[in-house]
Amino acid sequence: AMILLIGIFSCVALMGVFMLKSFFSARSVHEAQTLEIIWTIMPALLLVWLALPSLRLLYLLDEQPLSFMTLKAMGHQWYWSYESPYFLNTSFDSYMLSSEDLKLGEFRLLEVDNRPTIPLKVNTSVITTSADVIHAWALPSMGVKMDAVPGRLNMMNLQPLIPGVYYG
Repeated sequence: AMILLIGIFSCVALMGVFMLKSFFSARSVHEAQTLEIIWTIMPALLLVWLALPSLRLLYLLDEQPLSFMTLKAMGHQWYWSYESPYFLNTSFDSYMLSSEDLKLGEFRLLEVDNRPTIPLKVNTSVITTSADVIHAWALPSMGVKMDAVPGRLNMMNLQPLIPGVYYG
């Protein structure tokens, strides 16, 4: 796109220089059908030329690769519910631990009673939705953040490459 812009600016600059150095005056020219058709069609073709690859990329970004595992996360007012049909159809709720229940070295407002686990170096699909209001399911250290909206399913793939506990 930058090369295209540089080319356009160069053409406009060259045309401006030639027009300033030229002694030709267009005061008596009232119609130029060919010129008007050219400067109408050329920008339209240029826009189509730019739009087609952009639309293709837009649809390619929306495609999800095949995943080995699916984790369903449903946001509730004070907790998350998780389902994983691949591990004996497991479902559980994950509540945040209160300050009194924290052990030494645990993080306040980040620790939960049941953590979802996903396999290492395996493409996992996470599907989020909400039961009541809009929530955000996030793992900042993995660069993942999805909105959980009631009545809508949002899906994203992730693949942890380093073992550990990821807070979000």
